[in-house]
Amino acid sequence: MSQSPAPSPRESLPPTVTASTRRTRMTAEQRRAVILDAATEIFTEHGYQRGKVSDIARRVGVSEPVVFQNFGTKAALFAAVLERAAATIAGQLREAVEAGQPVPELLADWFSPGHIDRLHSRGSLGVLFADATTHSAGPEIDHAARRSVRHVATAIADLLRRGQEAGDIRLDLDAEAGAWWLMTLLHAHGFRGAVMPRRTAIEPALTDLALEALTRPAR
Repeated sequence: MSQSPAPSPRESLPPTVTASTRRTRMTAEQRRAVILDAATEIFTEHGYQRGKVSDIARRVGVSEPVVFQNFGTKAALFAAVLERAAATIAGQLREAVEAGQPVPELLADWFSPGHIDRLHSRGSLGVLFADATTHSAGPEIDHAARRSVRHVATAIADLLRRGQEAGDIRLDLDAEAGAWWLMTLLHAHGFRGAVMPRRTAIEPALTDLALEALTRPAR
């Protein structure tokens, strides 16, 4: 029986910080987590350049200096948001497989045109990676973006290996190469959307082509 698809990164965004949360005395770790929640919301909605620390502080219910005391700089805060987003996505993939969802089915869910569109829409975690890898925002963010993208690629490679163990993914596949191929399918979303004709017809064909290449037996 088909399992429920893994939650979209958009559905997994942290809840908005509430007044009751602000009134509760928090530990330093909890304070950092609440700031990260608010920063994730602001950066996925507005991007790094337009996202303001003042808006993050206002959403948490603290002053800007409190945000800087916890993270140092806006760049360091964005880097922390990126790395936590990568861990969230990797965790979702791992949990879906451990819950019994077959790897080809999970890949079909995650790399379907609709899910890729949602992943790149404002408010979704995918916006963070697109923002970080498209616009140079300094070495701290560049390094965080590389680490975070590699984290997700490693999770996909592990997923492919799990599929190979189950007999669902072709055994002659280099799992790492397959993972980066799928990552490029995600990253080129904006390029395809800008120039590709008949997008609604071709996008599903691209997903089908990728899945067929990953699952068909070697000749």
